[in-house]
This record gives sequence, C-alpha cells and structure tokens, in this order.
Amino acid sequence: MARPKKQTRAKEPVRIRFKELSNGNKSIYLDIYRDGKRSYEFLKLYLVPEKSQVAKVQNEQVMAAANAIKSQRIIELSNNTAGIKVDPTKAKILLCDWLQICKEQKRKKFTAGTVNNMQALINNLAEYGDRIPMRNVDKDYCLGFIEYLRNYRVELKPDPKTGELRPGKPLSAFTINARFELLTAVLNAAVREEIISVNPIKKIEKTDKTHRPESTRTFLTIDEIKTLIDTPAEKDHIKRAFLFSCFCGLRFSDVKQITWANIEENNGRYYANIIMQKTKEPLYLPLSQQALSFLPERKKGDSMHAPIFNNDIRLNCVVNKYLKRWADAAGITKTVTFHVARHTFATTSLTLGADLYTTSKLLGHTNISITQVYAKIVNEKKNEAVDLFDRVF
Repeated sequence: MARPKKQTRAKEPVRIRFKELSNGNKSIYLDIYRDGKRSYEFLKLYLVPEKSQVAKVQNEQVMAAANAIKSQRIIELSNNTAGIKVDPTKAKILLCDWLQICKEQKRKKFTAGTVNNMQALINNLAEYGDRIPMRNVDKDYCLGFIEYLRNYRVELKPDPKTGELRPGKPLSAFTINARFELLTAVLNAAVREEIISVNPIKKIEKTDKTHRPESTRTFLTIDEIKTLIDTPAEKDHIKRAFLFSCFCGLRFSDVKQITWANIEENNGRYYANIIMQKTKEPLYLPLSQQALSFLPERKKGDSMHAPIFNNDIRLNCVVNKYLKRWADAAGITKTVTFHVARHTFATTSLTLGADLYTTSKLLGHTNISITQVYAKIVNEKKNEAVDLFDRVF
C-alpha cells in the first residue's frame, strides 16, 4: 500500500512578531512576506508586563486588535493577488473630479473640520497637478506629492510693521502626514469603487512614506482638577462645560450640542445618548455623579431640545481664551484648551484602574490603538514616579 503523501502546510503571508523595548514592554509588528519580498508593519500596539489582572486583560485586548489587523492584511494581500476588477469607464475619471466626490461624501458624514482638511488636500493637489486620470495615479506620482508637501511653503504675508514680505512657513510634520493619510483614504475609496485595482501608496517603501510624529497629550492631574474646581471662573458656563468634559470625555463639538433630551435615566443611572459630531457614530455614555454635578440647573421653560450649555459655548477659540485666564488664576502653567478635558478623562480613567478596552469605548474610539497612546502616557508617569525614589535616595 502506497504511503500517503505528507501534507505541506502553506506558510502564512502575515505573521505577528514582537520587539522587546527597553521599558519592558513589547512592540507588536507584522512580518509580511509576498513575492519573495519581506516587509514589516509596526502597529503601534504594545504588550505590558503581566504583573496584574488588569495588565493581563489589557494584553488580551491588544492581541485581539493585532489579530484583527493581521486578518485584514491577509485579505488585502489575497485581493491584490487575485486581482480586483476595475470598471474601465470609471478608470478614466480625473483625480480632481474624484476628490470633489469624496469631499461631498465627507460633507454628509463628517464635521466641518474634516471637510476643511479635505479642501486643503484638494488645494495642494490642484497646485501639484490633479488633472490626470485616476488610472495614471501611480507610485511615482504619490512620491512626488510627498516631496511637494515637504517643500511647500504657506503663502507669504507682509510684516504688519515694515510691510516687507515674510517668508512662508513650511507645513508641520503633523500636517504633512495628515494630508498624505487623507490621500491614502481617497485612493482606498477608489479601490472600493473599482476605479483602480490597487492603492499605489501600498507600493511605496515604509521609509519613504510620511510618518506621524510622536504626539503629546496635555492632561490635568487629579490635584489640578480639584484646584480648578475651587477656582472661580469668569464664565461659569464655560467652567461647568469644561469640568463636565473632564468627567465624561466628550469633545467640545459634542458638549456644545448636547441637549436635555440627550440625558436619559435608566434604572437610577444617567446616560448621554448622542451621535458624535466628529464621527457620526452613536454613543451611549454612562455619566458619573461628578459629571452630572457640573450640568447647569435646568430652568423652568427650557426646551428639552435646546443646548444645555447655551451661554458663551459657541467658538472653540473664544472658549479657550477664557479657559487660559481661569487656568492662570488657578496657578496652572499648562496650556489648557477644551480638548485637554478629554485627555484628562482618558488618562484619569486608566490611572484609576479602568481597562484599555472600556476606556476606548467610553471615548467613542473606533480603534483601540488610538486609546493606546493614553496607556503609554500613564505607564511613563508610573516610571517617573518610581524614579523619584532614586533621586531622593
């Protein structure tokens, strides 16, 4: 009888790998092998030493996120190998026309800020050269656009005193990366609509792409929050709105729109039931007693559908001016803007023991890797606290 042939196992095109970091954490990255070439994608996800049950649960959630990304990359590789159909009539559409279509789609789904960012990208591409068919947008075109962004200078403006033209400022690394990420999203949408078969940006080496700089998150400590609570503010409504955000994590755009109709009671607990302005995603957010304490008293005759914080809560830039004066009066030297309240909620939640996944859901994040930034901050603060002993002794 013939011996059965040994089954050969197909190699996975994408594998999860780990890199040991000096602080004891492990950075997670993908090892991608295709067509005889190997590439790596660092996910900005980290495993922490499992010294507690909280750390163990956090690591499980991080690994779940990493495996989800791995699965997505395998699907993308399979699609590229099989070849996605392209509609030849759609492939003739000009890039400039496709950008306008994407802009209108974003206008319906996202906030004015996202639409403005899209318009900024359109303006840059118009100067760079956008009157080409989508099928001609290739790797070299995208590389050239990166170089354009790096050399771009904001329009020259005259000095208010001398009248001489001042040199235009370059775009920040954050702006360059944001514009390029938006172009990536636009081209991904074109793949989904069968306008192009593959996003040419995927053919660019990682070292040649733009990179998001290490972001910083200004947040308030618990003692600083207490100090602000005890410090009178010029505008009480702004003080209440800011502290409300510190204890629930809502963005400025959501706080200024929230109405009494959005506050719901269920079995003795109150919730904010809203559609987030930035993402248009629903959020059913439990409210702590601290958060509820900073809601203004509802006056007789107030409409259920009128904004709760209806005085002086209009423009973010105006609100931030009052916040600065209030923080100065409290002796806080940090740059306090309304978004600092959201950062404060995130870092305080993690510091007090909330797990990463729960905090992510409370913030309304669609990707746990976004919340991971706050976990990294908390870990750094723990390291700093321990280092204090070495300085003293």
